[in-house]
Amino acid sequence: QVQLVESGGGLVQAGGSLRLTCAASGRTFSSYSMGWFRQAPGKGREFVAAIRWSGSSTDYADSVKGRFTISRDNAKNTVYLQMNSLKPDDTAVYHCAATISMVLRHIPSYSYWGPGTQVTVSS
Repeated sequence: QVQLVESGGGLVQAGGSLRLTCAASGRTFSSYSMGWFRQAPGKGREFVAAIRWSGSSTDYADSVKGRFTISRDNAKNTVYLQMNSLKPDDTAVYHCAATISMVLRHIPSYSYWGPGTQVTVSS
């Protein structure tokens, strides 16, 4: 069982930066690959970024590649999403999620989800 809680969201101007943090409980955190997803008003949830359980590889949606960086600290049971050069289109609720699957972009692969943190980017 893994419980996830996100933090670090807020209101930022276009071009600004935020760092999201996902804190996990449970002794098996290091066994899970982790993903970040987002959901904008009136839209479906979409993949943003993911990192393997070991931190050895990462994956990004094309829309955030080069601007966002996912990382993790297994000693602290934490995963991060550094978001730079933010755009109004990045406005959404951001969720972290945990999976033991090899398929990291697939929403149904994820067993555990956090409640989300709101990110709002003003133009």
